[in-house]
Amino acid sequence: MKSNGTTRVVMLGTGTPRPDPDRAGPATAIVVNDTPYLIDFGTGVIRRTTAAYEKGVIALGYGGVNIKTAFLTHLHSDHTVGYPDLIFTPWTMGRKEPLEVYGPKGIKAMTEHVLMAWQVDTETRVSGVDPKNSTGCNATAHEIAPGVIYQDRNVTVTAFSAHHATVDSFSFRFDTPGRTIVISGDTSPTQSLLDNSRGCDVLVHEVYSIADFQRDSPQFQEFRRRYHTSSIELAQIANTVKPGLLILYHRGNRAGGLVTCEMDDILLAEIRRTYAGEVVAARDLDIF
Repeated sequence: MKSNGTTRVVMLGTGTPRPDPDRAGPATAIVVNDTPYLIDFGTGVIRRTTAAYEKGVIALGYGGVNIKTAFLTHLHSDHTVGYPDLIFTPWTMGRKEPLEVYGPKGIKAMTEHVLMAWQVDTETRVSGVDPKNSTGCNATAHEIAPGVIYQDRNVTVTAFSAHHATVDSFSFRFDTPGRTIVISGDTSPTQSLLDNSRGCDVLVHEVYSIADFQRDSPQFQEFRRRYHTSSIELAQIANTVKPGLLILYHRGNRAGGLVTCEMDDILLAEIRRTYAGEVVAARDLDIF
């Protein structure tokens, strides 16, 4: 399925905590009427944003300068270590507006600490011989609860509870004039995801392979079972909600496990055993 022109899903980073050089940390951009909205900001987010810009997604702006609104699924490091990059690099490229970020409890404290940690840098750049503006280096954090958390002329964003470890976690539904897109974040199967995904145009969902799972230690098997979604479970979800397109991302793979292309093939085969709809294993910089 290709994008419909006015709404595009840009997979900036499809990776996991594993430092895979071919996959940046989790980050997805939804571009509506040339306005970008970012979900999660993992490792390398602005490098991947710039690569997408050079690939033709001009709406992102060089260096992410046009990204002004971001959403965070949860506070785990693989989804957040790109936060300073997201705040400061677009600013050095010319962004004048403060970044607006919507996320779970704790995002305000994280934002305050990031801004404080880079205070020397921002003061130096604002008052230096090549002065930057004093506003684009700021970020305003909004701590959210389930329900509609953001709305403008392009999108209505609904947050609903995910289930992932012991951290406050959310999935997001984006309703745009042309499409409905759901981003799972990290989660085991939940009723709230079923309720908010029925008939969506695009479902972007995390997943792990049953074949890979069977080689895990008992402790890691229990972690995956509790807090992530298996290929078998995701096929069941897709059969229930019937998305127009199912996109696999944040695909679990043990350190030292199979290479990326092999795991993609295995995952797709596992899902296609019981799910006949359109499904793709996303790679960084794919556009849908």
